[in-house]
Amino acid sequence: MDTMTENDYLIAWGLYAFAALGCLLVWMRITRWMWRWLREPLRLLVAVLLFSPTIIDPVKEKVAPSIAITALDLLFKVGNNAWRAVSDLFMYGMIVFGIYLVFVAIRFPIERASKARKEQAAAAKAAARADEPDDDQPFGGAGDDRYGRPPVPSNPQRLRVEPRL
Repeated sequence: MDTMTENDYLIAWGLYAFAALGCLLVWMRITRWMWRWLREPLRLLVAVLLFSPTIIDPVKEKVAPSIAITALDLLFKVGNNAWRAVSDLFMYGMIVFGIYLVFVAIRFPIERASKARKEQAAAAKAAARADEPDDDQPFGGAGDDRYGRPPVPSNPQRLRVEPRL
């Protein structure tokens, strides 16, 4: 019996989705050391390869993973859906990479402005540090503390009240 019920079909897709998600997580772990502008497109490419479906039976509207259909058709010559699966992979890849390029075009100026703000803040902090008078006394400050710590500023809320006996 080579017919698949709707329940079997959904179970198969659920198992495939779980396995593909695991493969994607492993791929993210493998590529985490890479330069970001190389890592992100590679992760997108693997996500497209794993999660893009293609129609295998137009009458029943059944779909299967494009990479699996391509591999089975090319290796075992079991069907004639290889070109359709490759075109679906290419179409989904173009859509995803187009959206990614829009995302990068939006993100790049924001990151540049953030980096410039951080550099400006670091320069201001360095200038403020350079303006501070240096403490040239070799044995600490001239305050009450003999260990070189600056004296605690007088704050009425920080005064300690001793109990009377």
